[in-house]
Amino acid sequence: MKLSTYHQQSRDTWHSLVLVMPLFVLYQIGVMWTGGVRNGVDFMTDMLWWAVGGELTYYLGVHVGVLALMVIAALMLRNKERLRLRVWPAVVAESAVYAFFFGAAIVAIMDALGLSALLSVGLSVGGEASVLDNLVLSAGAGLYEELVFRLGLMGAMLWLGHRVVGWPRWWAALWAVVLSSLIFSAVHHMGPLGEAFELGVFVFRAIAGVLLALIFYLRGFAVAVYTHALYDVLVLVILASGG
Repeated sequence: MKLSTYHQQSRDTWHSLVLVMPLFVLYQIGVMWTGGVRNGVDFMTDMLWWAVGGELTYYLGVHVGVLALMVIAALMLRNKERLRLRVWPAVVAESAVYAFFFGAAIVAIMDALGLSALLSVGLSVGGEASVLDNLVLSAGAGLYEELVFRLGLMGAMLWLGHRVVGWPRWWAALWAVVLSSLIFSAVHHMGPLGEAFELGVFVFRAIAGVLLALIFYLRGFAVAVYTHALYDVLVLVILASGG
């Protein structure tokens, strides 16, 4: 596959939604397997559970149906020569590279901005959660936080700034990246389950949000989702367990 073809297909929003479906199904089933561990902006699990009347068999059936729809959509796109299924492992591999250097990039940016002193306050890395819990949380963070803050919030801001207000696309994108990233970081400190506010943690996550927003803007939704999820796996599962 040509690099230009891969870049185009992996960046397309509709293709991205197909490419992240395996993560969606694994997370939703993982929520049930772990007894309800879920991401803070997960708006689907309770809705689905309510829709099936609290019946586990029906809940699992819905996700089998989602997988079937994913396969059908992938085949339809493939028959139209608009998607090749081998794009998926390439997207995961590309995202893994970004995830591996993600934390170091944030630290380097903070150091360049003269904010390295704030790094003395660390982020929570797993707590008392089990490996399975942290895997589910990582999948949920990658999927739902990118869905809410990048595809939803940043996408809406970009559209409003460019289409409604009439800003040049680059200016609308800049504001969308910055504002959505600040909101992304702030939300982690809100509500009864939110973390106590620490400036270093807030800045760290805000910069993380900027990097993820740039990945979303330049490389598409699927790459942003898998980068976020794999980075969280690296931090919450591998590093937290001393692996």
